[in-house]
Amino acid sequence: MEFIPADEVKRVLTFSSLIPVMETALKKFSNDQVVQPVRSVVHVKDSDGFLGVMPALSSTDGTLATKLVTFFPNNKGIPTHHAIIAMFNTSTGVPELIMDGKVITTMRTAAVSAVATKYLARSDSKILAILGAGVQARSHFAALTSLFNFDEVRVWSRTFTKAQELANEISGKACETASEAVKDADVIVTVTASPVPVLNKEWVKNGAHINAVGACRPDWHEIHPDLMNSSTVYVDSRAAAIKESGDVILSNAEIYAEIGEVMLGTKEGEKTKTTVFKSLGLAIEDALSAKLVRELLSK
Repeated sequence: MEFIPADEVKRVLTFSSLIPVMETALKKFSNDQVVQPVRSVVHVKDSDGFLGVMPALSSTDGTLATKLVTFFPNNKGIPTHHAIIAMFNTSTGVPELIMDGKVITTMRTAAVSAVATKYLARSDSKILAILGAGVQARSHFAALTSLFNFDEVRVWSRTFTKAQELANEISGKACETASEAVKDADVIVTVTASPVPVLNKEWVKNGAHINAVGACRPDWHEIHPDLMNSSTVYVDSRAAAIKESGDVILSNAEIYAEIGEVMLGTKEGEKTKTTVFKSLGLAIEDALSAKLVRELLSK
């Protein structure tokens, strides 16, 4: 059985190839072309870590895969997320390969936010604000700037030196407060590890688009409930959001649509209103990302 390490995934995977595949994944999911249960999670109490199991079948293209992903928020000196993806033959069930899932998880998450931003943000968006300065902050910057030409990028982190470090890397501006970072921003990304809100309603201009990516537990939320309830809320999966998203659960916000429904034309992308895309991550995103990597490596 083949094993594909992270270095090989990173060598071939680009946002220009991945973003269209994520668009396809989201449309397939919302068009009932995917068999995918909501993620199963095991809590490792001693370390307050989590193991998630994420299987998916896309029968239209013969893709059967599962991701095993861990989230250990108290890790020091090593990433909080680790993953592997296994792919299986859909005719025999024989496992065909195992792929390191860290790079895919990092990139597909940002690629999905880029897809949502494409459909929900104004095409003339000029100011990007990133709340957070870790791996996902960097990945989101790369993905979003592949689609939009921002005049200004601002970064905030609870640790100002980390915001400065990222801002220097991307020729952006480090901000000492989150309110300063998001003032008049057209697109906002929240990628923090905060269990409590870091983004308030009164800071956000009308018509801004927000990609809410952190707060991956049902008891955590990055977005203040007042902002959730005054925005048009989109998700990757309704079923997952009402079970896993603290931003949705704790605010009791109404979900307007899955982002895949917007792409399919059954729901509107409200570009003139304040919008929130709550991203939790779908197994089909990982499955089709792994399929793409496999195809790229075979060329």
